[in-house]
Amino acid sequence: MKVYYECAPCFMRQAREALDLATDDEELKLRVMEKILELLNERFTDGMVSNEIGTAVHRLIKEMTGIKDPYLPLKRRSTDIAGKFIPVAEKYLRKHRDLESHVRVAITGNIIDFGALGMDFDHHTGIEESFRSPLRINHVPLLEEMLDDAGEVLYLVDNTGEILFDRVLIEKLLDYDVSVKVAVKGRPILNDACMEDALEAGIDELADIITTGTDSVGVVYSEISDEFRKTLEEAELVIAKGMGNYEGLTEMPEVSRKTFCLLNAKCHAIARDMGVERGDNVAVKI
Repeated sequence: MKVYYECAPCFMRQAREALDLATDDEELKLRVMEKILELLNERFTDGMVSNEIGTAVHRLIKEMTGIKDPYLPLKRRSTDIAGKFIPVAEKYLRKHRDLESHVRVAITGNIIDFGALGMDFDHHTGIEESFRSPLRINHVPLLEEMLDDAGEVLYLVDNTGEILFDRVLIEKLLDYDVSVKVAVKGRPILNDACMEDALEAGIDELADIITTGTDSVGVVYSEISDEFRKTLEEAELVIAKGMGNYEGLTEMPEVSRKTFCLLNAKCHAIARDMGVERGDNVAVKI
């Protein structure tokens, strides 16, 4: 996805929040923000890809502050929040056993996102509202058709905490007699899930876990490892969670034709790009 004008203030908000998480040194924050403004002045132009710029911003913060995982406390908080709602999700799915219901639960987990929604967002209310919300774009019937013909699914997770909801959907995917590979980030970026987060969530009990080989926001083709690039290109079917993956995968036509993105449109730019309203849940074949 190319940048929209709304992306610029979002980059600045995320930069401020990440800096506040990384350091209390006000002079250092000022120096880092100066560099971020220089970066945006150089790279924030029409036609640039949004998640590539976001990756550069967050890497700059990590490099200049020396903090490799600024969001670590919030990642732990996300896991706590998700854990409280998993019993609610499981109760819902005991009455709704179809694939669409499992997809809706997985998308509900995408609400647990301090990076996109900010640190003051009321996740409890957001999750409860999401359970009741319809899919504004619903390509689940097509996903089910493709699952019937697939032998393997590559599942790109998004945030820590959210992966507990992904586990519920992955369990359902196994009913279609497919094997599942789950891709996590190779190194920390924002509140995205890494290998240790997937292991803590028990994903290894259901699927093989691999990494993208890097710390990009979503998937950036030029950044991922050769091994993961081969896996991505050879995958029969790709399910990708979250906005960062949508931003990157829509720039990869050779992959997007077999990809379903499951997400909550948490920002105006993503919503505009998809033709939905901010806050809508979507399951879209891109």
